[in-house]
Amino acid sequence: MSKTLRLTATIVPDEEGWYVARCLQVEVASQGRTVDEALSSLREALELYLEDGVIPEAPQQPIVAPIEIRLSA
Repeated sequence: MSKTLRLTATIVPDEEGWYVARCLQVEVASQGRTVDEALSSLREALELYLEDGVIPEAPQQPIVAPIEIRLSA
């Protein structure tokens, strides 16, 4: 029986021009040359990571909010 789990990912470009995708509920990350490739790689990594482990029943959805900080010049 197949089950679907909805998780949240962030994607940011790195210094070499690749995209890094990270899951916010599970400490798994991956990368790709495009956003779609990074998400696809993350999906595969998450499926492998959760294949033998405990699958969270109802992971908490993160609150994503911008934050500003002051930097001393």
